[in-house]
Amino acid sequence: MEQTKQRLLLVDGMALMFRAFYASAATGYIRRTKEGLPTNAVYGFMRYFWDVVQKFGPTHIACCWDLGSKTFRTEQFSAYKGNRSDAPDELIPQFSVIREVMDSLGIPNVSSPGFEADDCIGSLSVKFSEDMEVFVLTGDHDMLQLVTDRTSVIIMKKGHGNYMVYTPESLMEEKQLKPAQIIDMKGLMGDPSDNYPGVRGIGEKTAMKLVQEYGSVDGILSNLDGLSKSVRTKIENDLDMLHLSRQLAEIRCDVELECTVEACCFELNPALVVSKFEELEMASVSSWMGLAVAR
Repeated sequence: MEQTKQRLLLVDGMALMFRAFYASAATGYIRRTKEGLPTNAVYGFMRYFWDVVQKFGPTHIACCWDLGSKTFRTEQFSAYKGNRSDAPDELIPQFSVIREVMDSLGIPNVSSPGFEADDCIGSLSVKFSEDMEVFVLTGDHDMLQLVTDRTSVIIMKKGHGNYMVYTPESLMEEKQLKPAQIIDMKGLMGDPSDNYPGVRGIGEKTAMKLVQEYGSVDGILSNLDGLSKSVRTKIENDLDMLHLSRQLAEIRCDVELECTVEACCFELNPALVVSKFEELEMASVSSWMGLAVAR
């Protein structure tokens, strides 16, 4: 009998939670339990998550989380992500609830002090991709730097069940970029959502053109004489910030994480899952997961 292909799904928990919360909060209605606990993001998270599980059929799953706002990046650049407002009050209690839900599904919640969820995902993808196919589920295009022959990145697009799956081939086809060049692009253009500036005056189009033409930031810096006076001046004026922005953009893939292949093996305990969703007054979730347990 043919053995099932081993396939690991790494979930960007933060990206899914924020997307699920805002998608449902936009209607003005926040789902709550009888005791008043908001659960709209948890419910939305499960819809996105289960759709992907059915589509991609992972044999192993891990869910990665940020731990707090202080990371090695804020030590390098104190304004990193400094423009972000606090999470909405209704969302905050749901972060611990969704982690409990993952526990009930037998899925490890992975995080590491001083690092972001991205770094945990990058490290696990490198650690496990030798032995199995890896899929990363996120809405964050920075993750495209993790794409390899063994690691695909699933970017959630607008609308439920709508994804773009990036492989080295589809990334090259769509953006004419190699995965590592995503880091060089970010170094040049910066990232307003993470609040680091890159080179002032260089936007996405110019950054892409330069990286495509010269291959990397190092390639660009070796050919400054070939650039237009205006672009060259901008780069020379912001050289330190260019190097720092490139460092901030790079996902760390060497974080020591206590997460084994065995721990990620995806096997549901139906009674446990049903009980958790009953507690959250979401019996419909177990039902569309096909987990209705006979009374």
